[in-house]
Amino acid sequence: MSAQVIVVGGGPIGLACAIEARVDGMEVVLVEPRVGPIDKACGEGLMPGALAALHRIGVDPAGQRLDGIAYVDSSSRVEHRFAERPGRGVRRTVLHQALSERAAELGADRIHAKVTGLTQQADGVELTLSDGQTLRAPWVIGADGLHSPVRRMVGLEGRAQAGTRRRFGVRKHFAIEPWASLVEVHWSAGAEAYVTPVDEKTVGVAVLGSRPLDLDEVIAGIPELAARLDGVDAVSEPRGAGPLLQRARSRSAGHVLLVGDASGYVDALTGEGMRVGFAQARAAIAAVRAGNTEQYERAWRATTRDFRVLTAALVMAARSRYRPRIVPTAARRPQLFGSVVERLSH
Repeated sequence: MSAQVIVVGGGPIGLACAIEARVDGMEVVLVEPRVGPIDKACGEGLMPGALAALHRIGVDPAGQRLDGIAYVDSSSRVEHRFAERPGRGVRRTVLHQALSERAAELGADRIHAKVTGLTQQADGVELTLSDGQTLRAPWVIGADGLHSPVRRMVGLEGRAQAGTRRRFGVRKHFAIEPWASLVEVHWSAGAEAYVTPVDEKTVGVAVLGSRPLDLDEVIAGIPELAARLDGVDAVSEPRGAGPLLQRARSRSAGHVLLVGDASGYVDALTGEGMRVGFAQARAAIAAVRAGNTEQYERAWRATTRDFRVLTAALVMAARSRYRPRIVPTAARRPQLFGSVVERLSH
């Protein structure tokens, strides 16, 4: 099986890379050991920019309209509604299925296996797979998540974060009609709870914080949210992810590029992982076409700058003695809150 590019990792960003490659006329092979829709702990809110990126590559997943973002604590609430177009709450499995179907429609080849070895060559990359196959291609894109084996194999693993400061996420779904067309971010003393409408009868709740992190305990500590979900059935099992902060020393090594969470990740606090990941997928395929890794490095820095700076600043504030002031300050300065939301959502 020949290809101009091999994509390792069949999550949403890996699938987006495969779709971008096929739209650009490239032969692509996607390597992913899991079969069927792949789930992951995430907030499941697609911001307007992420939804526009999906529409550009012919993907339109079913979900629930999102009109904006609300920050809520025990005494304050501030809302911002998107200025130009809505976003969409979409269950992760629904998003994955829609991207998978589009990749298949465009003729992307797939192999269900793990990558067990990677060797850089002068003119490309050789991969060894768990099923005994050997694949060669001029370029490889690692889109294999927070704990990317490809990142480790090419020596781009960054310095690990200190254990006491690591943040994690847990998500569960509840069978209740959404009460708002917003993503509500509820701030408690030690964690944030994201409530995202994902269809007409379901909301997802994702909590972010340090371990030990128990989703039900976090909800119980937020009276408004606990009252809404009292007696409501959970319709999915808790699913966790983390540690969220992952560093990569670079986004490329030889003929290997890293995209999505594999390329480095700050935190889920601002909810922009998908938008940034889809932009990286497009930039990576453009760099492969041009045969220019520095082009991708420049594009990666440009597309992630706001996400990295603003998310890091908010996480720092959330860990500090100023945490109780975040929502009241945003409520007193709604225009500033709105400008940050707009900047991150496009």
